[in-house]
Amino acid sequence: MWHVTRVAETASTNADVAELARNAAPEGTVLVADHQTAGRGRLDRTWDTPAGTSLTVSFLLRPADVPPARWPWLPLVVGVAVADAVHHVTGISAALKWPNDVLVGDRKLAGILVETVDSADGPAVVAGVGLNVTQGMDQLPAGGISLASAGADVGRDDVLEALGMCLEERYTSWRLAGGDPAAELADAYRHRCATLRRRVRAELPGGAVVEGRAADVDPAGRLVIDTADGPVVVGAGDVVHLRAVTEPDRPSR
Repeated sequence: MWHVTRVAETASTNADVAELARNAAPEGTVLVADHQTAGRGRLDRTWDTPAGTSLTVSFLLRPADVPPARWPWLPLVVGVAVADAVHHVTGISAALKWPNDVLVGDRKLAGILVETVDSADGPAVVAGVGLNVTQGMDQLPAGGISLASAGADVGRDDVLEALGMCLEERYTSWRLAGGDPAAELADAYRHRCATLRRRVRAELPGGAVVEGRAADVDPAGRLVIDTADGPVVVGAGDVVHLRAVTEPDRPSR
């Protein structure tokens, strides 16, 4: 279902595909850049890597047959597809940090940015992935990892092919279910999600903090945190930072 265009350099593949969406580009439009000079993460955080070392790609999706209330699951759909693809080509078991990071161990391998775009053909979704492929550890930011530094000898085209295959499979299944994640997708996400069952601290806009154990992901793709005062539900758009925290000391008996 994908129609891939490659460019040597661009500021942001997500911005470019969003503009294509506004100009009636069809679902399945894909843009891959060898070098992205102004990549963005969630909350407009910047993301940059040396040219030719990462897979930077954006996919145009038009899930018109899925209720918009279920679209917040799309970053999770993409995350599962990325983890599937990494395992397919390398054998590495990547984990997912809610809502939009892919990890190997506790280090970040990939980031995901999913954005909604208004267009003449109705709302669309741009799903961007930035995945570290060939960088050495000296080329990575603190806390980062690449497939090469994790021991995998694989090229960007191999990862792109696997990602396209895995995303098509997961996205098609999600659409056929009307966006309902209750069965296969939700189980696949929970199985891969390193955030669940850990004690976390969610920092919210305005300085509010929610701390407790990450218990589940609800039907809307939000994180359920069990706190001392009961469950609290937070969406990706509500969270400025989400961090694992050390378990409190328990008194000895």
